[in-house]
Amino acid sequence: MEYPAFASLAHFRILLVPVGSISRTTFDQWAADIRTLENIRLSDIPPGTKDDKARFMPSPKSKGYLHLSFPSHPPPSSHNAMSLFRPSHFPLGVIGIATCSQTDSLTSIAAEFNGAVRDLFSPDSVYPLAKNCFVFEEGDGTTNLNLGDHLPGLVIIPSMMGNKKENIETLLADLCSNILAEFSTVVDTLESPLGNEYLNASLFPFFPSSVDIPKPLVDDEPESLSRLSSYNSQPELATSPMRRGSTPILGMKRNSSMGPGLTMAPTRQSTLAVPQTRKRQSVIGAVSSHGRLFKVLADFFILAGRAEDASVWYSEAIALFKAAPDPVWYASALEGLATVSLLEAWSGQGLQASMSTAREPWGELSEKLEQAIALYAKPGPQSDADQRYDLLAYLYTTAVMRHSSLLFATWAAKGWGPLAFTALMHPGPAPYIPPTLSHPDSHLPSSRDRLSSISGVARSQMAAVIAQAHGPWLLHLGHRERLIILQNIAYLYSSLGYHRKEAYILREVVGCVMDMVVCGREENSPILSSAITVNGKAPNEPGAVAVKGGESSIGNESVLRLVKHICSIHGVNLTAVGLVDSANQVPKAEVTALQDVDEDDVPHEPYGWPELQIGIVREALAVAESLPDPPSVAQFSLSALKSLHTVFSDDDQYHIYYTSNRALTAAKRRGDTRLMDYWSGQPVVSIELLQPSPSKSLVENPASMLVQRKSEGVGGLAQGTSPFLYDPRKPLAARGKTLVVKDEPLEFVVTLRNPFVFDLELQNLSLSTSGVAFDTRPVSVTIPANSLHPVALLGKPLVDGTLVIKGCHVQAPGGASREFLLPLSTTEEEERRSRRRSAIACEFGRSKYQGLDLRPGKAGKRSSVLVSASSSNRSVPKYLECTVVPEQPLLRIRWSSLTHGAVMLYNGEQSTLRLTLENVSDLPIDFLRFSFDDSTMAPAQAALAEGDLPIYDAYETEYQLINRPVFSWNCEQADTEILPGKKTAISVTCTGKVDCTSGGIFISYGYVHRRQETLSQPSETFHTRQLSYPVLVTVYHMLECHNMDIFPLGAGEYEVEKVPESRREALFRDVEEEGWCLFSIDVRNAYGLPFEVVLERDQEGTSVALTSSIVAPGSMTRMVLPLKKLQLHEEITTQPIPMLSDRQFVVDKTKLSSAEHKLQRELFWYREELFKCVRGRWREAGGTRSGELSFRQQRMTLPMLETLRTEAARVHIELVRRSDTSDERLSVARRGGMYQPAPYEFVYLRLRITNFSLQPLLLTVDITADPADHVIQEGTASDVSIGHLEPGAVRELETPLCFVACGRFRIQADARTVGAVAGTPRVGSATLKAIVEEDNPR
Repeated sequence: MEYPAFASLAHFRILLVPVGSISRTTFDQWAADIRTLENIRLSDIPPGTKDDKARFMPSPKSKGYLHLSFPSHPPPSSHNAMSLFRPSHFPLGVIGIATCSQTDSLTSIAAEFNGAVRDLFSPDSVYPLAKNCFVFEEGDGTTNLNLGDHLPGLVIIPSMMGNKKENIETLLADLCSNILAEFSTVVDTLESPLGNEYLNASLFPFFPSSVDIPKPLVDDEPESLSRLSSYNSQPELATSPMRRGSTPILGMKRNSSMGPGLTMAPTRQSTLAVPQTRKRQSVIGAVSSHGRLFKVLADFFILAGRAEDASVWYSEAIALFKAAPDPVWYASALEGLATVSLLEAWSGQGLQASMSTAREPWGELSEKLEQAIALYAKPGPQSDADQRYDLLAYLYTTAVMRHSSLLFATWAAKGWGPLAFTALMHPGPAPYIPPTLSHPDSHLPSSRDRLSSISGVARSQMAAVIAQAHGPWLLHLGHRERLIILQNIAYLYSSLGYHRKEAYILREVVGCVMDMVVCGREENSPILSSAITVNGKAPNEPGAVAVKGGESSIGNESVLRLVKHICSIHGVNLTAVGLVDSANQVPKAEVTALQDVDEDDVPHEPYGWPELQIGIVREALAVAESLPDPPSVAQFSLSALKSLHTVFSDDDQYHIYYTSNRALTAAKRRGDTRLMDYWSGQPVVSIELLQPSPSKSLVENPASMLVQRKSEGVGGLAQGTSPFLYDPRKPLAARGKTLVVKDEPLEFVVTLRNPFVFDLELQNLSLSTSGVAFDTRPVSVTIPANSLHPVALLGKPLVDGTLVIKGCHVQAPGGASREFLLPLSTTEEEERRSRRRSAIACEFGRSKYQGLDLRPGKAGKRSSVLVSASSSNRSVPKYLECTVVPEQPLLRIRWSSLTHGAVMLYNGEQSTLRLTLENVSDLPIDFLRFSFDDSTMAPAQAALAEGDLPIYDAYETEYQLINRPVFSWNCEQADTEILPGKKTAISVTCTGKVDCTSGGIFISYGYVHRRQETLSQPSETFHTRQLSYPVLVTVYHMLECHNMDIFPLGAGEYEVEKVPESRREALFRDVEEEGWCLFSIDVRNAYGLPFEVVLERDQEGTSVALTSSIVAPGSMTRMVLPLKKLQLHEEITTQPIPMLSDRQFVVDKTKLSSAEHKLQRELFWYREELFKCVRGRWREAGGTRSGELSFRQQRMTLPMLETLRTEAARVHIELVRRSDTSDERLSVARRGGMYQPAPYEFVYLRLRITNFSLQPLLLTVDITADPADHVIQEGTASDVSIGHLEPGAVRELETPLCFVACGRFRIQADARTVGAVAGTPRVGSATLKAIVEEDNPR
């Protein structure tokens, strides 16, 4: 479709027509060669042979050019009325292009050429004025080239000719010469009074036919009677039926270019003078003006390349049009004058003059065109018969486009210059694009602003001129003319950067094209009917079978491409969903893998007006349905749903979705093999592997677990506990691996999302895996509207190794399968996404761009450095991985001795639980390990893990977990191998512990020592399954221990007296006052039944002693037991308090001195030794249930330690008196363990000190009396030196005392080592009590 060039009034149009059997490729090749000849020098055109036809012929020395244009088709027949008004609109000549070979006939080629010309032009048309047919020889040059005289107008171009282009140029010059000669014939006819009357008869006059022109009275020249034929191929046409010898009617010579009334020399290049108006009326008369004749003369002169002559005649015509208003012809003359100015500038004649003025050089042309547009807009009063609204609208719009082309070319060429002249003169089917608009940055607003600044033409000024062409008058134009105008407007808007205006015009272009396409297909579609008879129905009867003809799809792609461009300008991407060829379908995993799964979570800036976008989408669907093109209908529908579902109403979503379904069904029915890509965004939200039942779960264990550790097998501490309180690898180890078993089914839960208001159907949904072979089957799913829908997918790994779950394969009905990858969400990835969301939220609503640069398709330009950096720092995605292990055995609990899984115990009572295990698999079990749990373990383990417990409490907590578990198992008595289908019995001991409410028995089993398939090194790990058995535990709290105490044997006479006489003798049989102490404890019964409590002493060097007592409900009983004092070696007492578990490196948080640490350790170790010697147990009174009584809650104090520990130096004191008869010392009388000295008499305090330690001691003794004020002592009472005592040595010392008052006295002797610091514990001590009375024996 030709582009309306600015200088089209000066273009010499020659129509190129294919003739004969020439191929399209060959025709296009030769037509392209011919179209390269855009200009022909006037000096190259051969002169005419007759002077009467030489008016428009150039001289051999002419310097002008003929500007050729080669349209692809003639104007419509409705434009024939403008044959005299605008000769440049019609083809002045026709060139046929044909090929010939040995089998072709030149006669048939000539006949086909003449027939084609007759079909293209109506019989009453003036044009073409000349025609010629170029026949290009094909082959080796053996074709008969003898034309003779019977085929005029047929030119053979041999294949052997070297420079064919030069020959073609010569032939074109001959054809142009013939056309110029015929210009004179036409003008001769119009110069007659009758011709002038025809010229002024209507707004768009027709050329008078030979019938309407009277014949001359004298026929001097026979050829003058011949008819003016439009299809004569001879080089000259017949002259008008006027006598050649008569005076010209307008007073002009035929060989002169002057106007009427001028007599000049017979030369064509004489100087022009302004015609005298006063002679015109005397010759023509007052009936008809000859302004139109002058305008026609100017049109022919400008076509002939003679711009000066054309300018003169245009000026004369304008002067007459001003006098006698003829606005349409006046406007056309103004357009001609503007074209003449361009020709002069192009040839270099008017450039200097135009550049010398102060105003813009193109301003005069713009003013003429503005005046012409105004005249076309108001054509003046005409009768309804003369009003040709289609032609007036065409002339008006072409004038507007001519003015727009002038401004656009000046703007694009950076001003008025040769580049602008070239663009304005350019003919052809496509516009000339200057280099300023063809470089990569020409679309930038800065480039356009720079062009406006340099050229002086503003874009808004051009847009205002272009807008004049668009209006309701376009409806008067034919489809082709309207399409040309709209296409040109859209091109100019696009080049100026007004893309929304471009889209607005393109929408009308699409409507115009659709009218042409649909109407053309309806006119050309054959009506096919049934040719067979069905059920007795004849053809064309109701009920007969009809045959539908095939629909043409030519041009569909171009229309759809235009529709997509319109939608993209408005922010609607109709290609968001692609079409995939089913034969060459390529997976798109790479594209989806790089997508952010959280793209839908971040806000997207809205672009455009939703109401307008919805309307454009509806228009696009209507266009695609009208073509019809079902795949495009489906693509447009699904792309719109994908991009604009948030702005569509519910009804629109339903309608568009079901429209796409109908289109896909129609495309499939028509045999279209293309498939739709998946369109509903990211449907897969998450993929989760459902954990198997606890009985089938797997645990990976190190091979070192086969060697039992110290704390293993008792269930007190979790197996595999790190020896460190804090292990940085623990989080990674806790995360662990996902273990699955070969040939066992796996269940994955895939969460799908449907953001639409309709139920979304998925034809196939399956897992996407890599690694080992995985057997899975796709399922069909229907996702409810606006919801998240979980779907279970099953599969089975077939071999050992690593299974990677990358995502899902999703296929919609009628669509292609697409793989959606779903990486794992790591900490780094979450941080990156968080930063990206923050950056996008910060930039939301803030942009450096405006207009169409904000379109979603150009989002990459608007992203900041922060957003781009966060996207570029993407780490390698990680996916869900499963380790597939070999087949594993399966065990179950066949029988249990518990009823309803519950057990009831007293505190400290033990019971045996029996379980029967059965191997229900085909593999043997050679590894069996028990672990236990109860409700008291978790709080204790949590307290230990925190590390805030003092070291003493931590030891007691671990002691309760390890040495007093609720459940225990003797692994040495159990069979650890269970063959397939066999059973085994297991016994578990259950111990009652206060605060225990529940527990569990966990049985880990596996097939460890399996046969190796290769000689490779055995694996460092093995896998086990775990079987659990929950137990409900009820523990009754009955006996409580309080107030443990240890005191000297002599001080516990009151407690000893409470022991029954029958047991006292046996209990204290070997007990001496020195070296023994008493252990006492209170036992309280908090239960409703009486219990017998037994204390047992099992001490080395002594016989076993027992004491028992029945504790009634709600009562408390104090029980005593004599103990022999202990002496632990220093190597034991200096050891730190141990940790019973494998944990090490426990930092003591207490701030104690070294002496305090030493004392703490002594207290701990003596307490442990005490609990080894003394044990407690209980028995239900009158029953059989019994258990252990624990003293672990009791603490040992420093006095208790000093009492229990054997002294390093034993001190024995007594009171003696001197005998009256001799110096012998006699013991003072005693009663109830108390001495009874007489008052006011001296007695002697005898001290006997024995060293029981393993090393020599240097001792002193401190003697204190209470009350000291009533006791008189000889010598010093403190730091009495004893001297050096070897181990086992004994030393005695006497000191006189006198009690000067009656009463109770207490005397104590403390032995200390010499040099000991104050406050240091004594190494020995002794105490005596005395009652001083008057009547005591003396």
